[in-house]
Amino acid sequence: MEADKIKDSIKRASQELFRKFGYHKTSVNEIAKRAKIAKATIYKYFDSKEAILHVLLMDYIKVSVDELINTDAPEMDEEKHLSNLIMKTCRLSYTVCNEFIGWDFIRESTNSQDFLKNLSNELEELLVQSFTQLAGIRKHETYQQRLRFLIKCSKNIVFSFAFTSVSDSDVRKNFVSFQKEILPYLVKAAILV
Repeated sequence: MEADKIKDSIKRASQELFRKFGYHKTSVNEIAKRAKIAKATIYKYFDSKEAILHVLLMDYIKVSVDELINTDAPEMDEEKHLSNLIMKTCRLSYTVCNEFIGWDFIRESTNSQDFLKNLSNELEELLVQSFTQLAGIRKHETYQQRLRFLIKCSKNIVFSFAFTSVSDSDVRKNFVSFQKEILPYLVKAAILV
């Protein structure tokens, strides 16, 4: 197998296992077995299981962010467009944590919380870059700082209620509350220049 095919095989096997059993319960041995390669081969391409997860999540996030940015054209007013983008991003962040990592592991592991923080910062950077590249979006530095503040606040709020919610219905209620009671004020603060 050539290198790209091996990496794809590892990523595909990992994604299937992470979704089925969760990140914490999936071992490198199981990934190797599913990918039909030796365990040592995995370490030739990835430093750790965490590195595999990071690549999977960034691939997923990049595709999702491109879809978010490009499917919600800013033909609507700036405030509504930004609100929609933030809500979709918050849902994306929650889905990433829910499907790939598992909330129990995130709540219990310091390493996963650091990993999630780094991933979240990369998502924030990707969003700011993608959003500011859209036609018709103001390019000056103050606006970009406010946009970054909006994304950072929204991200932190969503993660805080995801960490403290007991059930999926609690999470849904918190999303609705955030969308109706908090987000409009954050967006207004971000676009006033």
